[in-house]
Amino acid sequence: MNITVAGATGVIGTRLSENIRQSGHQVTAASLSLGVDTITGKGLDAALAGTEVIIDVTNAASFGDSAALDFFRASTRNLLAAASEAGVRHYLALSVVGTPRLVESDYFRAKVVQENLIRASKRPYTILRSTQFYEFISGLIDTGADGDMFRLPPAFMKPVAAGDVAALLTELATGAPLDGIAEISGPEQFGIDEIARIYLAANEDERQVVTDPSASYFGVELTDDALLPGAGARVATEKLSDWLYQSMGE
Repeated sequence: MNITVAGATGVIGTRLSENIRQSGHQVTAASLSLGVDTITGKGLDAALAGTEVIIDVTNAASFGDSAALDFFRASTRNLLAAASEAGVRHYLALSVVGTPRLVESDYFRAKVVQENLIRASKRPYTILRSTQFYEFISGLIDTGADGDMFRLPPAFMKPVAAGDVAALLTELATGAPLDGIAEISGPEQFGIDEIARIYLAANEDERQVVTDPSASYFGVELTDDALLPGAGARVATEKLSDWLYQSMGE
């Protein structure tokens, strides 16, 4: 099977491309650093020539303004047009658990637009919504920085290892399109404030975390369950403690 990964040099894309190769399939890695620009469309036709499946794991560089909307609108339209031209039979995209509940955020509103464009394209598709990656916990904590402490909400989340997400994307790419949405989460539930304390302690960082229910999550004030997946989500296996142990050794 010929599979193109758009966003192939990112946190998910690098793992995904390697998984696909190890599964015995041919992968075309597409990213700006490799000469493929999904915003302008440069290089897309060549990257998708002969492709049966495209996996869109591109991401906006900015989370806090209209740049995210501009990115996802242009990138998704160009990818869908190139996929149509190439006769791609399955469009698979990575999104975020809770996206429809987080539209007060510029970033998540942009993700809704991305999802809607894919659904409206009439192409066979699968959208995989994932919970927050362990690899991005540090960045999440930093959003609550307030002097020498962090103010973070107690809303629940079930973070997941990027490797587990990449594995499920590989599985979905080699199967039939769902023409719908799947979800994946990690095996454990934490409050955002709680996971921050665990992460900081593991890194011997003595800064304090203050629990603040009004603290925002990328511009959104969260309800307790806004970031939790539905009952049918795939539950990954790697626990936070195992991931921390491995990451500390790298």
